[in-house]
Amino acid sequence: MIFDAIMTEGAITRAADRLAMTQPAVSNALSRMRSAWKDELFVKDGRGVQPTVFAQNLWGQVRDPLRQLEDAVDPTLFDPGTARRTFRIATSDIAVDMIWSSLRRLVEEQAPHINIHAIPNTIVNNEKILHDAEVDMVVAGQTIISSVIRSDYLFSPRYVCAMRQQHPLAKKALKMDDFINADHLLVSMSGDTMGVTDVALLQMGLSRRIAMSVNHFSAVAPLLKESNLICVIPSMAIEKEILNGELAVFETPLELPPTQLGILWHKRQDSDQGLLWLKGVVSSLLKERSAEHLAYLSRCCRKSQCPKAMLEKLQQNQQRPDCIQQAAMS
Repeated sequence: MIFDAIMTEGAITRAADRLAMTQPAVSNALSRMRSAWKDELFVKDGRGVQPTVFAQNLWGQVRDPLRQLEDAVDPTLFDPGTARRTFRIATSDIAVDMIWSSLRRLVEEQAPHINIHAIPNTIVNNEKILHDAEVDMVVAGQTIISSVIRSDYLFSPRYVCAMRQQHPLAKKALKMDDFINADHLLVSMSGDTMGVTDVALLQMGLSRRIAMSVNHFSAVAPLLKESNLICVIPSMAIEKEILNGELAVFETPLELPPTQLGILWHKRQDSDQGLLWLKGVVSSLLKERSAEHLAYLSRCCRKSQCPKAMLEKLQQNQQRPDCIQQAAMS
């Protein structure tokens, strides 16, 4: 810190004032640095000092880590335009697909020295990784009940049942018997094969066959298009395939309990201005993207997924327009 202050101020006296130290104390520290690093470090230049080549190279290596340390120990100093900090967010690939491009554009414009790292979200250890400060925040379901974990609600995902267009079940309305007798694909971050749908079926005394599972959402669409699997999945995860008409999409034949997606963080960072800035940015982007998706979805006519009013209107007109193509084009 003393070396950094001398480099910044270009004078021993001004560095002492900056650090609230006496000039002899700074000079003694400089003597110890010269001995430890075996270099003169600074040479007198009028009323100030000039760094040696060694000092310039050393400062280039330690300057950014020192700024990051200052932001960490005194987060009230956070300024996105000048801050140099790395944030780690545990999240699924859905959130990455939803906002990462927009987030990067915003960072380039407003916070060019901020790094954003996505960490796989396995769900089961969300509380632990927040406790252990392995991540700054988690984007996941609001299922943690803890006095030290905070959360902000984002939105409730809409679940649909998807399959390939040529699937035998895609030719008619999706009935419960056909649904539970089909081969199901499950997305499980934790490895658990008991999903939200299975819990709802169990309460009805029913069950389904999980024929295959994957641990990320991006694997779903390719699998469905090449197999007879069906999958209950948040509609956002297959938005492109819905809008392009690549998959047949139905409402689930059973009512699923609503799930809430939120941002989670540890209470020790309640006053962390850097995290408050990031939470605001991520929350705004996710909510905006979710609203945009639901607007697209409401204009699409895919089997029984159509809103009741639209379905009645289509029946009156005795036609089946391709709403998906219209939505994709608009």
